[in-house]
Amino acid sequence: MSYTIHGIQHLGVGVPEHAPAWKWYRQFFGMDIPLFNDEAEAPLMTIYTEGKVISKRAAMVLNIKGGCAMEVVCPSTFKATHAKVDHQLGDLGIFIGQVKSPDVSKAFDFFKKNKADLVSDIKTTPYGWKTFYVKDINGLLWQIIPADDFYTNHPTVTGGTAGCSIGVSNMEKAIKFYALLGYDQVLFDETGSFDDWSEIKGGKENYRRVLLTQQNPSGGGFSKLAGKSYIELVLDTSDRSAQKIYADRLWGDIGFVHLGFDVRNMQALGEKLAQEGHGFTCDTKDVLSMGESTKVHCTYCEDPDGTLIEMIEVYKIPIIEKLGLYLNVEKRLPSQPLPNWMLKAMKFARVKD
Repeated sequence: MSYTIHGIQHLGVGVPEHAPAWKWYRQFFGMDIPLFNDEAEAPLMTIYTEGKVISKRAAMVLNIKGGCAMEVVCPSTFKATHAKVDHQLGDLGIFIGQVKSPDVSKAFDFFKKNKADLVSDIKTTPYGWKTFYVKDINGLLWQIIPADDFYTNHPTVTGGTAGCSIGVSNMEKAIKFYALLGYDQVLFDETGSFDDWSEIKGGKENYRRVLLTQQNPSGGGFSKLAGKSYIELVLDTSDRSAQKIYADRLWGDIGFVHLGFDVRNMQALGEKLAQEGHGFTCDTKDVLSMGESTKVHCTYCEDPDGTLIEMIEVYKIPIIEKLGLYLNVEKRLPSQPLPNWMLKAMKFARVKD
């Protein structure tokens, strides 16, 4: 039986204080719909938490305008901290999160008016996108990118997440790995220094920059909401030794903790990844229940440089828990998008400030 990877489901973000971080993501990214928001232990992650079972609050949040989700992870058994090293472009791991906007200039004006920590003015990427970069409340770097595939006309200046930039040490190995995950179309591949990165730490150096997307997206329940997504691979071509962003740190420490994918037939996927040398490092083995409303199968693997990739096979998640409205995937064709009424009903779960 074959497996399917529908695409990026979410970007995981480790934060030191849950409430102010999520409030910032609501204000600037419109991420105000929680699919879940619970305190729980993370026994699956002991390989990345020094063998100890930690507790954390995790909220899977999205923007009804469109885009992928974000998982806001706040450890409660230890205080999430920044790396002792001031990392820069080309370091190994997820360095920049991407968020999409229908009007980058309008988004920039909103961020500026509301005193966000803007890293750059509006620039143009080498592949022609108007863009700018901003740091969130915890100093994590985000890129606002243009998009025209929004699901609703919800009035927020951005939609949800759309991918990320990942530092790699071997571009060919990285391209091959992410092609395994369905990101098999190269939109851009150039080496040089790039003006849109000029205000970012290390951004005046030379890099090889490869932008990937899915050539043939396979659909899935949230495909209409998620829209197009991207993975940008970044290779430092200087003599500098790139450092691993999560070296000597715990999962949940401040940063982009993982990139999550929506998949079907986890067992077949695991067999394929193992054949390619990227077998699961963590596996719930079966259905993981998070209360009565959520049932999923979660696994993790690593890209060639150890960047964490989460695979999620969803069986049941709440659409509006208080109304008893759930998505039961086991009774649906995996590639079938959710009906519009069900997606749009999620707006009733919005958290308003």
